[in-house]
Amino acid sequence: MTDGRPAEELAEELGETGEELGEAGEELDEARRRLAEAQGRVVAALVAGAELPRGFDPERMRAQASSLVAKRRGIVARIRPDAAAAAGPDLPAAFAAYARFRSEPPPGYRADADDFAAWLRERGRLPDPPRKPRWWSRFLP
Repeated sequence: MTDGRPAEELAEELGETGEELGEAGEELDEARRRLAEAQGRVVAALVAGAELPRGFDPERMRAQASSLVAKRRGIVARIRPDAAAAAGPDLPAAFAAYARFRSEPPPGYRADADDFAAWLRERGRLPDPPRKPRWWSRFLP
């Protein structure tokens, strides 16, 4: 097991030539690439509804994906209570529909909350935010 350093650096530290560890380093890099791809497929299945990777229990993956959506929903409800109130008792179903609508969650909970509010607004479930008057409007007749 390595600590993430390239094979050449480890070979130098061990006093071996790059040729001696070259093949092992290439195999290690290939194994890391395959692992990263497999992890990406698992994440895509959990958050974006992608096809499950081979060997995973569909029911457990469904439960985990549902749990992740519930966690997002709870955080979004705390960040944007106006959106949660607009969804009302339908919040779990509305947020699940919103989550299915997106191919992947936005980067960050604030963006997720704002996107959910916009999604509700597009469907007529959340009124447009009130326009704030410009500072100079106080001086107009």
